[in-house]
Amino acid sequence: MKICVFGASSAHIDGIYIQKVEKLCEELAKRGHSLVFGAGGTGLMGAAARGFKRGGAHIHGVVPRFFKENGVEQLFDECDEMTYTETMRERKAVMEELADIFVITPGGIGTFEELFEVLTLRQLNRLNKGIVIFDIDGYYDGLEIFMETAFKRKFITERCRRLYKNVDNIADVLDFVENYKPDATPWQKLKLGE
Repeated sequence: MKICVFGASSAHIDGIYIQKVEKLCEELAKRGHSLVFGAGGTGLMGAAARGFKRGGAHIHGVVPRFFKENGVEQLFDECDEMTYTETMRERKAVMEELADIFVITPGGIGTFEELFEVLTLRQLNRLNKGIVIFDIDGYYDGLEIFMETAFKRKFITERCRRLYKNVDNIADVLDFVENYKPDATPWQKLKLGE
């Protein structure tokens, strides 16, 4: 399967996040999965790429042209394939199209946006792909509290809460990836809210 990893590009984060994402991604690669990601060479994007590379997997980077031209972000220079887009929106659309599963690792506002976009697309039945949050060191505990509050106050449904899984260890991420079965119904035939 093609695994899309969303996560921080920051090079200033604690090493525990780097180590766990590298280890997870190396194991995913050894199990025959490949990577599609935002092409970053630092932070958790870089960690994901290094892990998949060490595991011998194919790596597909997707990045807006202006990142390369303006040096916005250090890119991972060992991608097997690189797709350049004109905008950030196109970048996300390409990754969403290519991926079979989304693994969300700790990150900032860009990662939050990517997470909520794929959740929204799943809720609207425009995407039928697995979403798992790798909650390292309790990073996403606040998100779970927020989602519970939104549910209790009736801003989201129980179904919305089931659109993703939040796990805190590598074994559970691997289990989710290897056992995820999308609904066989094409999204065009699903009814909103099912």
